[in-house]
Amino acid sequence: MTSANQSTSTHLQPASTEFDHNAVRAQFPLLTLGNTQQDGDSDGDNSGQGEQQVCYLDTAATSQKPQCVIDAMTAYYQRSNANVHRAAHQLSAAATRDYEAVREQVASFINAASSREIIFTQGTTSAINMLSYGLTEQFAKGDVILVDGAAHHANIVPWQELAKRTGAIVKPIPLTNNGLICQQGYQTLLVQKPKLVALAHVTNALGTINPVADMLAQAQQAGAMTFVDGAQAVAHLTVDVSALNCDFYAFSGHKMYGPTGIGVLYGKFEQLDKLTPMLTGGEMIKTVSFSGTTFGELPNRLEAGTPAIAEVIGLGAAIEFLNSLDKTHVSNHERGLMSYLQQQLSLLEDINLYGLDDSSEDGSCGTQSVQPQSTNVGALAFNIKGEHHQDVGILLDQQNIAVRCGHHCAMPLMEHLALAGCCRVSIGVYSNKADIDRFINGLKEVIDILV
Repeated sequence: MTSANQSTSTHLQPASTEFDHNAVRAQFPLLTLGNTQQDGDSDGDNSGQGEQQVCYLDTAATSQKPQCVIDAMTAYYQRSNANVHRAAHQLSAAATRDYEAVREQVASFINAASSREIIFTQGTTSAINMLSYGLTEQFAKGDVILVDGAAHHANIVPWQELAKRTGAIVKPIPLTNNGLICQQGYQTLLVQKPKLVALAHVTNALGTINPVADMLAQAQQAGAMTFVDGAQAVAHLTVDVSALNCDFYAFSGHKMYGPTGIGVLYGKFEQLDKLTPMLTGGEMIKTVSFSGTTFGELPNRLEAGTPAIAEVIGLGAAIEFLNSLDKTHVSNHERGLMSYLQQQLSLLEDINLYGLDDSSEDGSCGTQSVQPQSTNVGALAFNIKGEHHQDVGILLDQQNIAVRCGHHCAMPLMEHLALAGCCRVSIGVYSNKADIDRFINGLKEVIDILV
């Protein structure tokens, strides 16, 4: 029997010491074969948008998928489809083998100490909800939870719900004028001995990289548990949870070239083992009787019901895809594109950029320097002065240029920046200079129309 994982390896480009961007981009069907908008409306009218291929600059919302991920999921359904962990037949054995092999892949990918520290979830949001619920019994009235002030809603609301259940207090970590974490304000809050510190590795709305290694070390010195939202980091940065020494880390498959509906909650074994399961039933059960129920061991104890088997296998293919690339070359390529994007946007009049380093560590956490520098990875946020972000997005879409416009599920950050919303350009390993040039030219047309 050919397993789904075995079937994907033949579709990957071999690992190379040189970064052949064209070869990488060619592995993404939507970017090379066509897309719905290009092919016309459902009624067959092709007169609207012309024949130009999509310029996809919304990778922070969800990445495009390489053929190997699509093939891996198809192969599972065609040749290995069965439930995992529960049957004696060969199909189930193959599905279980492939499913658990991905757990090992994930552990290696983020340098966890053991695959038992890897819990499959529906995504980052479900991972944070699972974690916040699971910590309920460990929190009490007055316990302090510090949350990144620029966090997206999924890293705010679950902690607020935990606070409702326990009487704990959620406090935002203050931000600088440009939306970066105010390090002095953070250190002041740590004096209050928080029970948990929740940070984003990379900010969802702005793409700024937080200095999580230093911040986690400070949190641990203050006696806090630590959680890192890695949804926007894992596709762009090398994540090493052992080096970070965080207690918990979460990310989603669909933002790292894998499928939707799958994500990971990493936790140190001793911390995961204390969590109360949010969902019960299925493989997480050890014994059940009407006099009582006992639960199994990690990782199954936190994975109730039938898991997203095809999606886990697709996640494994995505990790294999990322591992086939030279990380240094990919990082240089993406950072070069982000620098070029910032430079080109800065040359345009009537543009406000957000989330750049304002070098404000003067104690006030509010003073801006004259020439802000980019500490972004993957994404950059902007507005046309005086214009609504949705108008910009619609006019770009009419040129088949896809960017994200809105509050980016970060209303507190938008309020801090005094914005109703903004536009976000985000890139992936498949993006190139031609994408940036097309976006800039499209934006110039938008400015001509609106300003």
